[in-house]
Parts: sequence; structure tokens; C-alpha cells
Amino acid sequence: MPRSVPEGFDVFLSRLVPLASQREAAAKHRSRVESSLSNALGIHLFREIGSSFSHGTGVRDHCDVDLLVSIKGERPNSPDTALGRVKSALQTSFPYTEVAIRKPTVVVKFAQGMETWEVLPGFITSRGSQNMPVYDIPGAAGGWMDTAPTAHLAYVNEINNLPGIAGGAKKLARLAKAWKYYNEVPMSSFYLEMRAARYMSTQSPFVPVWDVCGFFEHLHSIQLAAMNDPKGNAGRFSAYSAPAEGAEALSKLANAASRARRALAAHNSSDAATAFHNLDLLFGGEIPLTLTSTTSLRATDPGFFTSCSSRCQPGRREATRRQATRLQYCDHHPAGRHICVLPLTS
Repeated sequence: MPRSVPEGFDVFLSRLVPLASQREAAAKHRSRVESSLSNALGIHLFREIGSSFSHGTGVRDHCDVDLLVSIKGERPNSPDTALGRVKSALQTSFPYTEVAIRKPTVVVKFAQGMETWEVLPGFITSRGSQNMPVYDIPGAAGGWMDTAPTAHLAYVNEINNLPGIAGGAKKLARLAKAWKYYNEVPMSSFYLEMRAARYMSTQSPFVPVWDVCGFFEHLHSIQLAAMNDPKGNAGRFSAYSAPAEGAEALSKLANAASRARRALAAHNSSDAATAFHNLDLLFGGEIPLTLTSTTSLRATDPGFFTSCSSRCQPGRREATRRQATRLQYCDHHPAGRHICVLPLTS
């Protein structure tokens, strides 16, 4: 288990990588989705856009795939027509799976929602090139908008491969998506991925505790503003689909920025315990903690979390950790300021 904040991020990032079995399951579902739509509609091609698995920014146990379906023929006047056709085809093929229109996509929830596919109807335009095609897709607020998925992926890879970044853009995107999933934040994974790449384009090197803080504070300062296409191939893209989602996302983002700042301040003060505590709050109880002996540790100790002694006072805050130990936290102790962790009895 990690003894320091940098080690904690290394362990956390390794645990966020999807399992091979999850990749295989997603590949099987993609094949079935493609067969369904190919049989019902004339299709040019399928392309994953902002896809966690294909872009190397996936989060374990959270398969969230955006699939652009390039449909043959003329584009209908209303995006609702295209969305209705896609939904009808998928409902016919998956009668026992939840299929619903959630603009601007058709959402298919496999495995009780553990694997979610967002299918986006698209129509090729003449505005792009053979290598960088541009598609018309439904806009979140209605009407049509354009997107250039090949150019977007190339941009993320370009930033990620810069010598000073060395993979940091995708690592930051993965951490941002983990925050989104673990805190149920209603916003676009594609937006987070593109914003993470844009942010890292001005940073070097990638230092998780610093860049997570800087990234969330940046998003908060711009209030999740729509983002211009960094290469100018397409239009602006939004962080969320509806005003209510935006209000919730901004509220959770404000908490994230505050917790990330407290974690960074504690780390800079060599207070690893407090840093871990705030990072665990930030990531919904998913940050790996170190459980050692039953001796209480002070904040000056190097990042260990322990069972607290009987002197610990009431007022503990409970946190549930998905697929891990359920823990409760106490941030005050008569013997001195520190963080302690107790297994819950129920």
C-alpha cells in the first residue's frame, strides 16, 4: 500500500485501468450493436469518439463508450428523426435491455448499467478531408452540430506524447473520469478528455497532486464553458446536455476544486495523512489508503492511515468505498491533529 501521495496516485491509476475481461465484454457488445444497426440502417462506418477503452482513458468497472454511427443517405431535417431510427433498431435487437434517447445520443445500458453505450447518429459532410472527416451530429440543445472525431483523437495523442507530458494527458483524463463516475457527475466524458489534453498542453511535467488541483480549479474558473475545437476542424462542444445537469456538475466541481486544493496544501506541508483524506473525499472513497497497526498516527507521519484508539471522539463522517472496505473517518483526536480510519461494524 502507498506510503506517500505520489505512490498513492501510482497505485490508484493502476487500479483504474480496465480489466481484460471488461475489454472483451465491451468488444462483444460493440459487435452486437454494430450488427443491429447495420441490419436496420445503411451504415458507412462505426467510430468510437471520446471512448474510454479505445483512447486509453477508461476507468475500471465503468464502461462508457460513445459510438458514432455514420449513416448513409441524406441527413434528415430534425435530429430527432435520426435518433428515433437508431433507438428503434436497437430496441428490436435488445428487447430486454434499457434503450432510451438521451439527447444527443441513444443510450444502451448493458449489465444493469455497468456498461453504457451512447450511440450518436452522424452524417458525413463535405467540410472535412479524407483523413479528417467532419460529421453532422445531434446537438445537445437541439439542431445539428459538427464533430471531427479523428482530429480530436489525434489532438489528445499529440499532447499526450509530448516529451514533457509523457502520458500525462491521458492519466489526467482518466483521473477526471474517475471523479465523474465515483461522484455521479452528469457531464460529458469527451469534454473532460479534451479539456484534460488542453490543460496539459501548458503543463510539464505531469504531477498528479498538482495537476488534479490545477485542472479542477481551471474548470471551476471557466464554469465548464463550452470548448472550441482545438484544431478548428469542428464547432464547440458542451460539458453537459441540460441546464439542470450543468447546475449539479458545477456544484460538484466546486467541491472537487476545494478538496483538491486542500490535498495539495497538505501535501506541500508534508501532511500526507490529511492529503490522503481529502483525495479520498475527492474521489468518492476510492483512493487506496494504508491500514497499518492500531497505533494512532499524527499528520507528520508519512501517509499512513491506522485504526484509531478508543480516545477518538464522536462526529465521524462515513464514506462508502465501492468494491472495497467500508470505512469511517475521524479528523480530530485529543492527542493531536491527524486522520484515522476505522472499519465499519455494520
